[in-house]
Amino acid sequence: MLILGSGWRDQMGVKSRFQEFKVGIDPTVKEIKFMLSRVRKSPLSLIGTSIVVFYAVIALLAPVLAPPNPSWTVTQISDPFAIPREKYQSTPSPPSELHPFGTAEWNYDLFYGCIWGTITAFRVGLYVVFGSLAIGLFIGVVAGYYGGVIDELMMRFTDVIFAFPGLILAMALVTAFGRSLDNVMLALLLIGWPSYTRLIRGEILRIKQEDYVEAAKAVGCSDFRVIIRHVLPNSIYPIVVVASLDIGSLVLSAAALSFLGLGAPEYFADWGQLISTSQNWMLKGWDYWYTFIIPGVFIFTFVLGWNLLGDAFRDILDPTLRRR
Repeated sequence: MLILGSGWRDQMGVKSRFQEFKVGIDPTVKEIKFMLSRVRKSPLSLIGTSIVVFYAVIALLAPVLAPPNPSWTVTQISDPFAIPREKYQSTPSPPSELHPFGTAEWNYDLFYGCIWGTITAFRVGLYVVFGSLAIGLFIGVVAGYYGGVIDELMMRFTDVIFAFPGLILAMALVTAFGRSLDNVMLALLLIGWPSYTRLIRGEILRIKQEDYVEAAKAVGCSDFRVIIRHVLPNSIYPIVVVASLDIGSLVLSAAALSFLGLGAPEYFADWGQLISTSQNWMLKGWDYWYTFIIPGVFIFTFVLGWNLLGDAFRDILDPTLRRR
């Protein structure tokens, strides 16, 4: 009887723990189902998600779609992002079997540049967004939660950065740092974090007045625990939406800097740089349409996909659009 009783208690204990696990995970499962249902109901969200996934697949398969071939270049640069070319030829060549998208000025292969430029676009967008988000979160949380002199000092410094036109300041920083894609990303990061700081600070100022935050403080929770467990999770959603929208605009800014000759070097696989090499051929009729239309389509659809995906995140996360 003791053995049966012990086994029965163990079985009941396992069942009780399973019930607790199920009760704890049920809201998460319901939330995921709700998010997926909102995405399915929005055709534009599906289009945006499909475009981003499509470009992600291209980036992952770039070494397969356009394998680097060191023997097929006269630049002697051992970098997979160096666009190959067979010879020096100033006049672009139309699409052919060897060059599906044609060649740009100086015989740079457009297909290779567009495929590997997808990786460059993801690098620029994700690196700059995550870097700006990290800086903005830290400064915004500290300034908004503690307030006082700390808030004044941090926000006045943020206002100083906001006082400069973004693209002009980025051009000045890249000129000072030197021409390279890494310096472009650094410049965009340095001008991008203030917008996240302001947004997260405003959310923190609103959230920290809520009753559950005051209750957490009253029971003796540390500031770190209150911020991590209560304040930040309830204020992060607008940042996610803005970050997804910013990825597209950052790619456009990086392309603009490359077009102006301040971004990636001439041989580098970057969409903006490819369009820059087509400047001399844009006004010479439609015979050279492929030199700027094809990279332009890549930029347009990539940015469009992220903008539509940002709208999808807004529909999912905006509490004013959610079900009861």
